[in-house]
Amino acid sequence: MNWAKQFPTSSFLLHTFTMQPPRYLIIGRVLKPLGVRGELKVEILTEFPERFASLRQVFLGDDAKSFTVESARALDAHTARLKLVGIDTPEAAATLRHQLVYVAREDAVPLPPNRVYLYQTIGLRVKTTDGIVLGQVTDVLDTRANDVYIVHDGTREILLPAIPQVIKEINVERGEMIVELMDGLVE
Repeated sequence: MNWAKQFPTSSFLLHTFTMQPPRYLIIGRVLKPLGVRGELKVEILTEFPERFASLRQVFLGDDAKSFTVESARALDAHTARLKLVGIDTPEAAATLRHQLVYVAREDAVPLPPNRVYLYQTIGLRVKTTDGIVLGQVTDVLDTRANDVYIVHDGTREILLPAIPQVIKEINVERGEMIVELMDGLVE
């Protein structure tokens, strides 16, 4: 089972979430200026790299500053070229280096059936296939190999790898995640 990733893929990057859905979803990170017209080379951090071709507006940085997209296209499976209105020199582009690139949540790519965005897992009640409640998903840890759901029950923290052998079902409508525990996951 696959889940759509909309978060950075840096090793061991911990994402802090609240119970409110995010206003923006991360689709990339500015790597460096590209060319002499102020274009940006962007690391693609979405499972939907084709979305770059249709971008009209993005938000950059911690303050989610809005930019109109002049042009955008994927360069390869991992990077894209992005030209923003008002960013017209390599020097202006350099000021955006390492900033995250966001889209508004309402502009997210619609997902196929049985897939969810990671933010939708925060707050889900986690139960085993035997019906034992383990707690609630509070965070997601990205380890590059696979995501890990951090589950709290009020007294302990359980780390559940997001792999098919463990995650059996995610049902956002019911507000629950069904898991099958492997040996050693819970003491």
